[in-house]
Amino acid sequence: MAAAATGASGPQCAEALAAAAGNSSSTSFRRRVPKAGGTENSGPRLVSISGTRPSVRNGQLLVSTGLPALDQLLGGGLAVGTVLLIEEDKYNIYSPMLFKYFLAEGIVSGHTLLVASAKEDPTDILKELPAPLHDDNSKKELDEDICHKTAQNNTKMKIAWRYQLLPKMEVGPVSSSRFGHYYDASKKISEKLLEASKWHGFFLPEKVSSTLKVEPCFLTHGYGKLLQFIQNIIYEEGFDGSNPQKKQKNILRIGIQSLGSPLWGDAISCTESCGNNHSLTKFLYVLRGLLRTSLSACIITMPTHLIQSKAIIARVKNLSDTVVGLESFIGSERETNPLYKDYHGLIHIRQIPRLNNLICDESDVKDLAFKLKRKLFTIERLHLPPDLSDTVSCSSKQDLADSAKLLGPGCGMMAGGKKHLDF
Repeated sequence: MAAAATGASGPQCAEALAAAAGNSSSTSFRRRVPKAGGTENSGPRLVSISGTRPSVRNGQLLVSTGLPALDQLLGGGLAVGTVLLIEEDKYNIYSPMLFKYFLAEGIVSGHTLLVASAKEDPTDILKELPAPLHDDNSKKELDEDICHKTAQNNTKMKIAWRYQLLPKMEVGPVSSSRFGHYYDASKKISEKLLEASKWHGFFLPEKVSSTLKVEPCFLTHGYGKLLQFIQNIIYEEGFDGSNPQKKQKNILRIGIQSLGSPLWGDAISCTESCGNNHSLTKFLYVLRGLLRTSLSACIITMPTHLIQSKAIIARVKNLSDTVVGLESFIGSERETNPLYKDYHGLIHIRQIPRLNNLICDESDVKDLAFKLKRKLFTIERLHLPPDLSDTVSCSSKQDLADSAKLLGPGCGMMAGGKKHLDF
């Protein structure tokens, strides 16, 4: 019966198969037609937030540090959800400038700020932020300040052949730049920008009462209060994503000044072994967990030269994603060394984050210096000045050779030998 039924329906099946084959050629693949609104459903896209851009390497969302030259050294900017640790210079002169550039960039980009300090009132810190360069007149003035000394050097001699092929650092404003801004260090930010910005302040002396009884905890009272304050801001304003923000999504920029100093109630800078020597590392561990699950980025300045224990310094660096150290020439032998006469200090990129990996990357550029001009804080490659045999004394030559050895292989290889190059 089954065979008879199959045989009887053979011609009908053949016609059905032919019809199906004809339809499959026209219906299997269809051309995607844009919708009426002109948009297509091409899958999830990266969140578009003002003042951010995706990383070219891994697609991670980046924010600017306020210094385009530093953004370039960090691989395009500071990744959202990470911690940038700034090792303060001894006299704490230049590290506050990087701290203020980061906050000023947040105000210009329309981000929310959270400023924490145990020394200065956050209101006073915001009033001292540098003014952004918007109009063309300010850019022209800054260009003149940047190019004035360069023009003088070019009239005297040409650049050495070994430096011609090196990539140049960005030191001046670019009109087409939409990510990152330049700031005038000689002017303060306008009150209109401060009034239009949204920020939260944490001043430790106001948060901690002298009559308050501190219960035993794994954190000092100052660190515990700060963590609770940061957590409340992240959760209440929807930076963690659990409570969708009412308006367009935004970035929370967190700035913590001089963390680990005695003003925060931490004794690690006074003695090598104390009862709460792990309080700082536990604070950073919890803080990084909050940042990883929120649209926020944090900058921390820390007087690492005051911390007695080298083990704690190593743990602090491991708990930070990016580590940048500032070494000022003030009060050192390099202040009077002719090799460093055009600079105010060295900048060390000690650690660069390698996200979604177990190890951190290190910068290949070792010979970096910074200088503070009248209007601009610049980062440049440290170049060894030429050895002019007719004008440089023998003692100066020996000083240059000894200084070049301290720089390592990154700069000044030719000056370490017996023979000198004449230009």
